[in-house]
Order: sequence, then C-alpha cells, then structure tokens
Amino acid sequence: MLKISFTAFFSIVLLGAVKHFTATEPVIKPYPAAVHHTVLKQTGQQNWPDGLTVTPFAGPDLTPSPACLATAPTGEVFVGVDMMGSLGKAPGKGRIIKLVDSDNDGKIDQHTEFARVDNPRGIFILGDKVYVLHTIFSSQTQKATGMDLVVFEDKDHDGIADGPSKPIVEHLSNPNMLVDRGTDHATNGIRMGIDGWIYIAVGDFGFHDAIDRSGKKLTMLGGGIVRVRPDGTELEIFSHGTRNIYDVAIDPYMNVFTRDNTNDGGGWNIRFSHHIQSGEYGYPVLFQHFTDEILPALVDVGGGSGTGALFMDEPTWPEKYNHVPMMADWGRSELYIHRVTPNGASFTQKQEDFITLPQITDLDVDGSGRLYLSAWDGAGYEGSPAKGYVVRAVPTGWVYKAFPDLKAASVDQLAGLLSSASAVTRFYASQELLLRPATEAAKASLGVASNTTLPLFARVAGIYTYAQIAGADGVSALVKLTEDKDLKEFALKVLADRKGYLQDVPTAPFIAALKDASPRVQAAAIIGLGRLGRAEAASALLETKVPASFVAPAKGTEGPHATPNADIVLPHLAVRTLVSLNAVTACVNNIGTKNSVLALWALRYMHDAKAVDGLIAAYKVAKSPKLKEQILVTLGRLYKMEAPYDGSWWWSTRPDSHGPYYKAITWESSPKIKTFLTAERGKASPAGKQFYADLNARDRMEIAAFGGEEKAPVVKEAKIDLEKIRNKKGQIGKSSIEDIMLALAKLKGDPAKGKALFAQQGCIACHSIKKGEKLKGPFMGQIGSIMTRQQIAESILKPSASISQGFATVTITAKGNKTYMGFITEESAQKIVMRDIGGNVYTVKTADIISRKEMKTSMMPTGLANALSYDEFASLVTFLSQQK
Repeated sequence: MLKISFTAFFSIVLLGAVKHFTATEPVIKPYPAAVHHTVLKQTGQQNWPDGLTVTPFAGPDLTPSPACLATAPTGEVFVGVDMMGSLGKAPGKGRIIKLVDSDNDGKIDQHTEFARVDNPRGIFILGDKVYVLHTIFSSQTQKATGMDLVVFEDKDHDGIADGPSKPIVEHLSNPNMLVDRGTDHATNGIRMGIDGWIYIAVGDFGFHDAIDRSGKKLTMLGGGIVRVRPDGTELEIFSHGTRNIYDVAIDPYMNVFTRDNTNDGGGWNIRFSHHIQSGEYGYPVLFQHFTDEILPALVDVGGGSGTGALFMDEPTWPEKYNHVPMMADWGRSELYIHRVTPNGASFTQKQEDFITLPQITDLDVDGSGRLYLSAWDGAGYEGSPAKGYVVRAVPTGWVYKAFPDLKAASVDQLAGLLSSASAVTRFYASQELLLRPATEAAKASLGVASNTTLPLFARVAGIYTYAQIAGADGVSALVKLTEDKDLKEFALKVLADRKGYLQDVPTAPFIAALKDASPRVQAAAIIGLGRLGRAEAASALLETKVPASFVAPAKGTEGPHATPNADIVLPHLAVRTLVSLNAVTACVNNIGTKNSVLALWALRYMHDAKAVDGLIAAYKVAKSPKLKEQILVTLGRLYKMEAPYDGSWWWSTRPDSHGPYYKAITWESSPKIKTFLTAERGKASPAGKQFYADLNARDRMEIAAFGGEEKAPVVKEAKIDLEKIRNKKGQIGKSSIEDIMLALAKLKGDPAKGKALFAQQGCIACHSIKKGEKLKGPFMGQIGSIMTRQQIAESILKPSASISQGFATVTITAKGNKTYMGFITEESAQKIVMRDIGGNVYTVKTADIISRKEMKTSMMPTGLANALSYDEFASLVTFLSQQK
C-alpha cells in the first residue's frame, strides 16, 4: 500500500533544454513551453486558487532540494539549495542560487551560483547584502560546529558574492546535535520587520553561548524566536517555548506568527501561534500540566510540519488572499491562509486551504506582487537524486510594475513611499531612509508618523523608521506621540525597543498606559516596563487583573494549550515583567492582598532566598486556608529549578512533558523549603497528607517521605540505541519520522522477511508486485528503480506527502445517485475510466457526471506500519527497494 512519485523524470526532461549553471556563465536559455507544462503537471495541482496564475519557475536542474528562498524587491530570487537534506551530515552540498527574470515574463533569463553554504535555512535580501542562516563545518574534522547568521555582499552586481561572508551571529544552534542528527530541529528562517530587527526562528535544539558582534553571549534552552540588529548587535530572546518553528510571518503592525509542530507526548500536532514579546509558550515542560502559565496557541489543527511563512500585504493581490499570514506545511504539502481577527491583545483565527505544493518549504513576495514558492517534492532526508522546484504565483491579469528606484528618490519621495499599500515598498523605503542624512530623514519620517490623515500602517512605518534614525535623540518626540490614541501602542513599543537608548525614557507614560482602555496598549506598556528595568513599576504591574481562567489543569489531565485566551495575555506578560525586574519584595508584600494571585504566580519563578523567606513568613500569619495552600504550592514549585543549559544534551523528538522543569536541580534554599514543608505535613491529618503527595508528584520534588513521588527523567543525549530497540514491536508507531530515517540508514533489513511482511501487513491487497497481476493501486514491481529506501519509507509513513502521478484519488458523483471513488486510468470527452483500490474498473459517461473532486489525501491510511519494529520496517523497505 504505497504511492509512487513520478517527479524523478522531471530533471530528465529538463536536461538538454537548459544549460547547467556555472559561476562564470550566468546566462541561460529560457525554459521551453513544453517543460513548463511538465513542471506544472508535477505539482499534482489540478485547480489553482481562483484568481491566481501559477507557473513553473525553476526545476531540479537549478534548484534541487530548495530549503528556503527570498526575493529582492526588484524580483531577483535567491534559493537555498540543500542537497544534504535535513538529516545529512556531510558538508559541501549546499549553495545559494540567484535567479533573474530580466524581462518579467515568468521565465528565468539569468542565473548564478551566488555562494556556497551548507544547510541554508534562511535568506533575507537588503540592498547589496544577502543575509543567510546556515550550518558551519570544521575544515579539519568535516563535522558541524554550529549554525551562523552571516552576510554576503555583491557590490559589483554580477550575481556572485564578492568574497567570504561576514558573521552576524555565531553558534546559533547546538553543535552536538547537528553532528548527531543533522539540522532537523536546528535554527531556521529569518525575516526582518519594519522595526529593523532580524527575527530568527529557533528549533528546539536551542543554542549555548551564541555570540553577536558586540561580544554579547546568549543561551536558549529549547525553541523560540530571537532577534538581532542587522549589524549583528543587541542579540536577544523575543519569545520562548516552541518546538520546531521554521519561519516567522510579520504583519505591518509587528505582530509575529508561527506554525509550529510539537508533541503532546503522543503525536506531532500543528499549532498556529501569535508571538508576543517576552511570552512563554510552554514547550515541553509547561504546555501539558501547567497550561495556566503559558500563552496558548491560537489553534491546534492536527498533524503536520510547519515550514516557510509570510504575511501577504500587497495591493496587487486579490482582497480575499491579502492581509493574511500565509503558512507553509511541509507535512501536508499545503500553503494555508489564516484569517486573523483581533481579540484583546491577541487574535483568533480561521485556517483555510490555499495552494497545494508537494512538501512546500518556503515562500516570498517581491515589490511587484510576484509570489515565489519552493517545493521539496520528495528530495529526501539525507541527499537524493535531484528533485524539487520553484513556482511563481501572480494574480490573474497581473501586469508587471517596476519597483521604485529608491537610490534615485529624494527623502520626501521616500517618506511618501512609507504610505504605499505595499509592505515590501514600505520596508525598503524605510531602510533607504536610514542611509540618508539623519536630520532630514528623521524629520520626514516623523512627519509621516504624526500625520493623522494617513492610514495606520503608514504611520506605523513612519514611527519605526523615525525611532531607528533618531535613536536617543528621538525620545521627546516619541513621548509626545504616546498621547495619540491611534499611535500610543507603537510609540510605547519604540520607546522601549532599543536597550541602549533607554536612559532618558520616562516611566510615567508606561505607568499611565497600564490603565488604558486598549488591551494592546496595556500589553505594550507591560512589556516596555520590563525592558526599562524600573523596579518602581512593580506595584503598578501587580494591579493587573488575573482572570478566572487562571486555573491549573485537574490532576492527571492535560490543559488547553491551543485555545485562544485573550484574558490571560496581560497577567502573563505582567508576570514575565515582574520576574525580569526580580521584584521579590513587591511580590512578597502583596501576598494576602487583592493582588495576591498575581504575586504568587510571579514568585513561582523567583529562585531567590528572599522569596522563600517571605513566603514562609507570609504563611505563618495567613488566616485563609486557601491562601495557605497557595503559598505551599508556590514553595513546592521553588524547591527545584531548571539547571543552567550547557548545550551538551537535547530532550529528543519525544521529550518528557510532565514539567515543570526538564533537568531539575536543587539550589541553596531547597533544604529550607523541605524542612518547612515536612513540618507542615507532620501537622496535617492523614487525609491532608495527600495534598503533599500530589504536590510532590506534580512538581517532581522527589521527597520520598511525601509519597506520590514521580521521578524526573534522567537527561541524556538524545541518541537512538538501536541495539536495545531495533526488535521492539510497535517502535515505529512511537517514533518520529526523522528518528526512523536515522535508524533506517543503519539497518539493512532482511528482504526475505520483508517479502513476508508485504503480505502480512496487507500491502498485497492494494498493490501488485508482478507483471500480469490484477492492477489496483500503484504497481510495486519497479519501485526500487524509481525511489530510494528513504523515499519508500516516507511513502509508507506519510502516504499523502506526494501522491503518485496518475494515482490521485478522485470522487465522481453521477446521475442516478451513483458515486465512484478511485484512480482515473483513461479520460476523453465522452467518458472517464476509473479503477478503485480493489482493482475494479468503472466507466462513467462524461455527460452523466454531476460533480468531480480530487482528494488531497491518499486512500492509503497512515499508521499501517506502526506495529512494526525498526528491524521489521527496514526489512520491508529493503524488499521493496529491490523491486526493479
């Protein structure tokens, strides 16, 4: 029961039609029309979205294994080719290819190898500079040493980087895991916002001692978003607690969205999230049993694997596809649109199918509205025959409009472009203003920000541009803009945005904004107070209302971690700010007051001896049994803390998600907490002792005398011990596809056993393997000539990843209330001939057809191999790979 991808012949068709690229011969012939038709056919797309025209742009001869791409505003496309795949570990297989459509007819006229890099995972274009995030290898050991964000320059505009790259941030991933696994959970996409920060999507390998150009070092346990200035300074964490995000989408108002896949301890589901600065999203230690403490995702949409992301905001696009986050899903082979609706300080959303593309990896749009999308299309996990391509999508009837010559524009003209309906134009006009004489550019951009007749997106572009130009000199003007109702949120954000400019920023506007009617203004004020670092703000922050929804999940249950909860956003942010201010005294003083719940929430994260002493003192004078219990819960949480991350380990694709810590250790006040809790437990009735047993288990305190003990996991490097598990039944169903691929590379399997499994697992019921047998689903007799072992394995594990050409499942409803489901084997103007999964043939007259629908999923169900061991699965794959 297997699907075959016939896109392997794609590269054969292209050979001879197009010259192979070289760095010294950038000009190539256009693709013939016949080749374009072939490329489109290979996408498996029958009906593109209404109002769009989608055409092939580059095939696997130029852009095999396209892991990422970016477009310049003028239309040049830079594609990150990664023949190493996500699990490969050998260097020398990556490059950045520059593609040019000089006459804007949708066909490549020039291409060059811009630079050679390993594992390109993110690209961003800024003038003559090309920022790239990629893996670094040691020339001596040929092993990965980390991932760096670097910048190349092409000042002579020949399409080739002028020389070696310059580092922006070094060591942005865990080298131990890169060596062991490859880049499957490493650091990924990059995108710059109108605020001038580069936002970086970090997978849950995390990183240890990443270093920026100022020498600042930063460590992050697990995944999230970090950001850095384009000169490589001010590296900082923006949000934390995601699993394996691949990219970020940023809207004109600096709202950031991601599509993340994360495991609940039993599967890998997709969550679409709105990222708020300083927010904690909980993976893996809080999102299961401590969901009251996290910012929940906006939705859980089931299995998948999020990749590239873009916020579409271009006037050439139809309104129904515009002003939306577009999120690629590699696992579902689909580009989705999320309709986001403001809800308090966050959003609600509605997901819609948009464009189907086999194993889509990335997307980007240029200043004329040309959207480019890259498809992996079965390119493999550790290198493979050349597969993958890039397509172009434009609105039907689209007419090319040249991007403005920003270098030739005056300051006033550039300021005028900040009001463009195009986000691409606004961004690059803003960046050009940063290069102009500061006094004139600052005045012009401030004029845009202050102009109440302009749309809000233009004023936001103006205020962020002004803040970057003016720096500390712009404080007074920005403070004045906090009085503008529409711009207050953004004025507060930019006032606190750059920590080097905070000395003269007053606290008063932020304190006043805590009582604003707008939750978004309140959120900006709370975050800003944390960045200002003013401890005197703690009392005002503690006034933040905590909703009734702040309730821990019931014992033994998993809380809602992907359900929008706008009411929790402000108190969550207030707690994060109180912790960053280390407001121990203010929190302790508020125990037992109307602000007690928020104070105790914040104290859960304050591993400070003063916090422990204050909690014990408050307990002794507390009269309310409920308050006493809340204090004990807080002390139980403080008994252990997360060990400092040294980068020597990773929690694997299926981590222990119990929480509240992953690698927990005791600290200086742990003995005092234990002594106090033990004494209080001794005063409790036998029934009351259950509270301490539950606390012991929930927080994994591991105090044996309390009972109810649940041991914390022993943290080791996440490596597969094949000798222990290779013959363990059901291991396939318990493993991630990446872990299975790593194991498959080491296990040869027994083809004789595989042949028996082919029958035992029911494959033979839907697939013939010998010529002359009754045809049903895809023929397996030559599968080994078409697909690699990894591709065969993926086809079994993820049947819908790339449905075989000619074997897409079609449902036809015909006259007489008849329904047919199967594969179309013959089609003419008069009739359609179909074959169902059992091999039965049906002929339907075209005139009788009422409706016809092609399914996006395979008829082959997932999970058919879940009961197998690694060794059994390897045997089945090996047997199939020998069918040639």
